[in-house]
Order: sequence, then C-alpha cells, then structure tokens
Amino acid sequence: MAGHGFHVHGPHDHEVEHAAHSNDQFSSKIAVMTAIMATVGALLGYEGGATQNSAAMLKNSAAINKTEASNRWSHYQAKSNKQNLAELALLLPTVDVEKYKAEIDRYKTEKEQIKKEAEAFELRVVELEKASDAALHQHHRWAQAMTAIQIAISLAAIALLTKKKWLEYTSYTVAAAGMGIATLAWMHI
Repeated sequence: MAGHGFHVHGPHDHEVEHAAHSNDQFSSKIAVMTAIMATVGALLGYEGGATQNSAAMLKNSAAINKTEASNRWSHYQAKSNKQNLAELALLLPTVDVEKYKAEIDRYKTEKEQIKKEAEAFELRVVELEKASDAALHQHHRWAQAMTAIQIAISLAAIALLTKKKWLEYTSYTVAAAGMGIATLAWMHI
C-alpha cells in the first residue's frame, strides 16, 4: 500500500520486489516461477469453475427431465383409468358396445405412445446424471490441481524468504504434481 511516502507490503512482496531489482539469480528464478505458477493457477481455477457450472446445469436438466417423465407417467395413469372405466361400461346392459370398444382401443394406443415418451425421458435422466457426475469428477480434478499449485506458490514464497534450495525444488515438484493432476482433468480421467 503506497501513499504519501509510506509503503507497506508483505515479506514475499518485499523479496519479489528486491529480486526484480537485483542480480540475485535464486530470487529472480523464484519470482519468475511464482508468476508462472500464479498464471497457471488462474487458468486451473477457471476450468474448475467452468466444470462445476457444467455439472450443476446437467444436474438441473436431469431434474427437469425427471419431472417431465413423472408428468408422462401421470398422464399414462389417467389414460389407464379412462380405459378401465370404458371396460366397466361394457358390463352395462344398455350400452353402445362398439363405442366403448373403440374408446378402449384408442386409450391403449395413446397409452403406448405416452409410455414410450416417459421411458425416453427416464433414459435421458440417466444420461444427464452420468454426464453431471463426470463433470463433477473433472471439477474435483481441476480443484486438486489448483490446490497443488497454490501449495507450490506458498512453498516458493517460503523458499524465497529462507533461501533454501530444497524448498525451491519441493515447490517445483508440487507444481509438477499439480500439472499432472491438471492433465488428468483435461483427459477426463
């Protein structure tokens, strides 16, 4: 924070700023790698958010299709009730038999079509739920990759402050692991 000659920043910011204005190879390398990891982390965060939204939209579509299937089954049941009433009407002595037989046949035909529609909606629900689960799994992979990159950035900051080479290499290793996880996410594994 700067203002009227007063400047306050964190230790990592201080080290990065000094690394940019010095010939310290260790600090310069860490600063560049931190910037690269932050950029990669932003991209991974975007992908994670996109797949999470996709999973939610697919789950929402599955719920809509499930409701539509339920509506079709209710319609099927109503047609069955009407068919049953027409069949009962045939038991009456003074009824127009041909009229009710025609209604029974019509209800049977209508029911078959409604049944096909309901079953199609149910199949679509299964497909959408599978797609949602796959997108959610991919989202988790992106989130895991992002977490690894964030840990790598933290380790890089500690390496910069402590000037420990082993922390620098650990940071790079964790970043590489994050990229490996991101590759799994990209491949839908």
